[in-house]
Amino acid sequence: MFKNLNAEEARHNMNNITMGKMLGIDPVTYARKKATGTFKLSEVKKLVEFFGVSFDYLFETAEDRAGNE
Repeated sequence: MFKNLNAEEARHNMNNITMGKMLGIDPVTYARKKATGTFKLSEVKKLVEFFGVSFDYLFETAEDRAGNE
């Protein structure tokens, strides 16, 4: 769902297990949240701070990209 989130995970050698640990949630829960976009605000803040990028970049969707063209 979030291409840029996946890209940042890859750049930082992170996976669902390490990301779940970083957020304090189960890796399966993290994968589900990533697929559905149901992150809590506190989790979003941690992700944005961890990767050092903007919210708009990290959570851009295909629909967002299509609307910007």
